[in-house]
Amino acid sequence: MSDTKTQFEAALERSKSLPKQPPAVQLDLYGLFKQATQGDASGKRPGAFDIRGRAKYDAWAAKKGMAAEAAMTEYIAYVDRLAR
Repeated sequence: MSDTKTQFEAALERSKSLPKQPPAVQLDLYGLFKQATQGDASGKRPGAFDIRGRAKYDAWAAKKGMAAEAAMTEYIAYVDRLAR
């Protein structure tokens, strides 16, 4: 996993230099990042008035059950596609 982790960290750095992405893309990346670094979503889902918090929580919760290494690999591939 160390090679995957190294590539993941490099992809995190590359993602910072990408042009601004649509919210759906940002949420996909956020969900993968959270799943890779913290595992399944935890805590209470934000209320209906916290639109941003709720969207972020939902993006993370959508990755439930995905292994950390799989989330890292998917994040790397996603950033690679965006960087083209």
